[in-house]
Amino acid sequence: MKKLSQVAMATALFTLSLGAAAAKPTSITFESEGTNPEGKAYALYSVKCSNGETQPLTAWDNRKTWCVGKLSNEGCSKKQIRAAKDACK
Repeated sequence: MKKLSQVAMATALFTLSLGAAAAKPTSITFESEGTNPEGKAYALYSVKCSNGETQPLTAWDNRKTWCVGKLSNEGCSKKQIRAAKDACK
């Protein structure tokens, strides 16, 4: 019974440590502005993540909607930091 408790505790700690090791945004940099073929304005940003990767973000609606990806309308959020965290996952 004691051995089972130790294994369960070790598994729980390992699972928690995986969540803590997830990449987090370290900086967000403006890249450019433009309009898509439908005439909708956008702004492109790049997010640098703690794991060394760089991911694109697209801001729509005068920077009211933030989406993960270049010229993307998917994975969107109303907050820049939320979209940046999603991009670094």
